[in-house]
Amino acid sequence: MSASPALADLSRLYQTEFVRSARAVGVLWAVCTLCFAIIQVVILVQPSWIGTTDAPQQGGSALPSGTMGLFEVCLETDWPVPDCRGMLSSLSPLPSFQSVAVLVGVSLWAVWTSVLCLCLFRFCSAATVYKICAWLQLTAGFCLALACLLFPDSWESPEMRTLCGDSVGSFSPGHCSVHWAYILAILGVLDYAILATLAFVLANRQDALLPPEAQDVTTGLLMAP
Repeated sequence: MSASPALADLSRLYQTEFVRSARAVGVLWAVCTLCFAIIQVVILVQPSWIGTTDAPQQGGSALPSGTMGLFEVCLETDWPVPDCRGMLSSLSPLPSFQSVAVLVGVSLWAVWTSVLCLCLFRFCSAATVYKICAWLQLTAGFCLALACLLFPDSWESPEMRTLCGDSVGSFSPGHCSVHWAYILAILGVLDYAILATLAFVLANRQDALLPPEAQDVTTGLLMAP
């Protein structure tokens, strides 16, 4: 029994339009993945995770003004360029932030691995690639979330006391406040959750390009003599 030609044409039209839409969404997902992979490099190396507020005072004398990241402490000077102290060139994090830097580094590795996996679209099925990338992005988001939770717990350190005063402690920044790099890292956790969810959705849709009615039509066409 052969399927109706009109219904067969409708199913092919539906499949064509869906494939085009899926490719457009997939391209957008890939671009967003690449953009945030680049942004996370900035998050890792920027000394702007935490910084001093306006005119901090301690014991009647002004504390130094500046910012701090995972690798460097940058103090403001009379020159436009701040005086940064740390081991960014050798990628050696500050002692109090070593675990945070390792977690951000693992997250960075995972997201860049997902970017490199985009090349597998030429060799593997799209659903398989999407699922691999989704799990990598979930790993990246999980590690980045742990880093964001551990960072405030590491504030009770000599570097933080020098910059933010003696009132600093775990989850208490003293005379400092969080800066844009830390906020961007928190937003990155949400971004990875969205990207991973979208990748899983795209993978599942690749396994079911047609609705059940259209699948029956396609099966009838294949079985027809």
